[in-house]
Amino acid sequence: MSRFFWVRHGPTHAQAMVGWTDLPADLSDTAQIARLDAHLPQQAVLVSSDLSRAADTASAIAGQRQRLPHDPALREINFGAWEMQRFTEIEDQALARAYWETPGDTRPPEGESWNDISARVHRAVDRLTAAHPGRDIIVVAHFGVILTQVQRALGISAYETFSHKIDNLSVTEIHKHEGHWTAKTINHNP
Repeated sequence: MSRFFWVRHGPTHAQAMVGWTDLPADLSDTAQIARLDAHLPQQAVLVSSDLSRAADTASAIAGQRQRLPHDPALREINFGAWEMQRFTEIEDQALARAYWETPGDTRPPEGESWNDISARVHRAVDRLTAAHPGRDIIVVAHFGVILTQVQRALGISAYETFSHKIDNLSVTEIHKHEGHWTAKTINHNP
């Protein structure tokens, strides 16, 4: 069995859609980071997105864990032309509503659709599973990235997936056993 511990990076405090913009994480709550570190398996391998908010969060909990190179395939959703805009600032409101209300192939201008990010993250997870069979794997990533795996484990629609909350510095534990994905916990705050 492979166990994935998905950790959402520390907060950025941005009030806009942050995808590939490289904003730093606020890691000042050292007590919360210590609780997170203590909750996670010590013998796990650790990987993160290459964006600094995830990479720095991973560094904060690394300890003696085996650290893998940052993986750009674990980046957040590419919001393209919508990057760093508030929802209300998007010019094409019909397209913006369609993106969130009927996720799938709808994409922002110059960005990626839900199906695009899901395929990208699934390939990365499958690669990690094959490279580290039966290991515990901690992945420090982003809201959208983690939701792709929640959807995979629960077998629900993308629309239903968006109803799940994923807090900063929370843990979502997903297992793969005999080819089947299951969610043990979603959005656990240690």
